[in-house]
Amino acid sequence: MREKQTTIKQPFSLAGKGLHTGLMVRATIKPAPAHSGITLLLTDIKPNVSMPALAVYGGDCARGTVLVKDGARVTTLEHLMAAFHGLHIDNAVVELNGPEVPILDGSALPWVEAILKAGVQELDAEREYIQFSEPIVADYGNGTTYRVDPADDFQIHCHIDFGNTVIGCQDAELTNYGQFQEQIAPCRTFCFLHEVEAMLKASLIKGGDLDNALVYVNGELSKETQRSLAIIYNKNIDEIKVTNGVINTVSQYFPNEPARHKLLDFMGDILLLGRPVKGHFNITCPGHKHNIAFANHLLETLK
Repeated sequence: MREKQTTIKQPFSLAGKGLHTGLMVRATIKPAPAHSGITLLLTDIKPNVSMPALAVYGGDCARGTVLVKDGARVTTLEHLMAAFHGLHIDNAVVELNGPEVPILDGSALPWVEAILKAGVQELDAEREYIQFSEPIVADYGNGTTYRVDPADDFQIHCHIDFGNTVIGCQDAELTNYGQFQEQIAPCRTFCFLHEVEAMLKASLIKGGDLDNALVYVNGELSKETQRSLAIIYNKNIDEIKVTNGVINTVSQYFPNEPARHKLLDFMGDILLLGRPVKGHFNITCPGHKHNIAFANHLLETLK
């Protein structure tokens, strides 16, 4: 029996800060008909802009997935897209009253829980997969490589190497969709302490805090750094501690949480192909910029 396309049974909304803009944004997810895919509707722009969630609209994805169309720009949609992918949601409308999808807790789990609460609706149309007849590879330099091999299911192996003792080399994999909700969706975004100051100076991560991101650091913190971080994140100075290389008020869920989060990001970004995929992916040192580049490379190759 062929699989059927899906949407959600009823609308739902989640609101929160945008990771980079710091703006409060509400995302309302609504059912959509078969063959319509995932569509972003930007209601803060007059007239409203409708944007298909497709890799061909990829913008500057240095610090998150960015789509640009007709002068409109949407950022940080990777965790929501990963939730759609992991739960096999083919069609939905995402209404946003701001330029960025809320970061929430920095993972895909709040989206997963909200989608499951809203319910999944089967539609009277067959699901259409993208499949491959031969391996496709890409090498983006500095150790970043991607490969997909033909297969009858979807699997990912992700390897990261940050060249330090805090994260170092890690691996994560998804061999079936049943692993997604518990083993991948809860994994949060992360960065290094030395990146925080640079991103703040670049007017990024205005909505980041120590509750929605894992911040890694080599060694101990100076009192000056503790005071500075306490002011930035509105914490008491004694809350700013390093535990197992992480400055946070919460602990890691998994020893390889960074690798799992990179895998999560890739699941969201690869759905920007516009259809679900069957293939075995091996990705090394991935990032949003190269995820989108590889998705577009796949589309060009398949042509």
